[in-house]
Amino acid sequence: MKAVLCKKFGPPSQLVVEDVPSPTPKDNELVVSVKAAAVNFPDTLMIEGKYQFQPPFPFAPGGEVAGVVKECGAAVKGFAPGDRVMASSGFGGFAEEVAVDAARCLAVPQGVEFASAAGFVMTYGTSHYALKDRARLRKGESLLVLGAAGGVGLAAVELGKLMGARVIAAASSEEKLEVARAQGADDTLLYDARPLERPAQKAFSDAIKAKTDGQGVDVVYDPVGGSYAEPAVRALAWEGRFLVIGFAAGDIPKLPLNLPLLKSCQIVGVFWGAFTMRDAAGNARNLQELVGWMKEGKLKPHICKTFSLEDTAAALTYMSERKAVGKIIVSTQ
Repeated sequence: MKAVLCKKFGPPSQLVVEDVPSPTPKDNELVVSVKAAAVNFPDTLMIEGKYQFQPPFPFAPGGEVAGVVKECGAAVKGFAPGDRVMASSGFGGFAEEVAVDAARCLAVPQGVEFASAAGFVMTYGTSHYALKDRARLRKGESLLVLGAAGGVGLAAVELGKLMGARVIAAASSEEKLEVARAQGADDTLLYDARPLERPAQKAFSDAIKAKTDGQGVDVVYDPVGGSYAEPAVRALAWEGRFLVIGFAAGDIPKLPLNLPLLKSCQIVGVFWGAFTMRDAAGNARNLQELVGWMKEGKLKPHICKTFSLEDTAAALTYMSERKAVGKIIVSTQ
């Protein structure tokens, strides 16, 4: 089988496509013939050695896939060869086949195509855990989503609207904001893609407050970090919650701790990957709810571009250059 391999840390251009042996499942695993794999920001970090978890060399990046079960391990129940599944693989997904723990696999609902299924678990799982479990988002509250046109950002827009919040989508171009509106955003906020200097930070904070009649937002969903974080915290309402999702801007912000004191607000970390391992039952319940909404047509990933397996390096470069609006898919079909 063919796989995209990372043999040393570096940019996407150093990845190679090679023939490797097909995986053999452990007792608790499925071997999935991959039809589509989604590109996520952690993939770009993993190949550069900047992610929290690093598999041994050589490895194939790619943390979420959809495809057909080829083989089941001896202890696997509930799946059979030929089943259509979507899975959170962690890594290994940019390949024609991957072995995945059966506990991390879900049946693809009837009528859902592989590309949509591949782009579902990680982004919606992260955003659902963030809004439901970490922020305790309530109906009628206001939600500001930074980086609202990215994969997790658009998922947060959709879920926030579905959960009854007033959703304000913030992004760096009108094209991105248009997609966010199409996914359900009630209001939008255009910001500069460059790092914000102090005067611009205050203007950004004031613009956020203006969207809520000066009251501030109840919840901020921040996968961007950098110079956008502090002005967003300053724009929180009393007892607001600031969700730390990631740092797509590249810099990890440092926040003045007088801000949580003055606003009685919370800075809340969101590490969905660790949650899936520490609370497997809770994650399973969340995924059941998400798949139910997917079956009902209430959730559907926005796919902006599809690449072939051989062009995976270009797909990762497209992601690292922050060109993605929604999900990027690598297809093996």
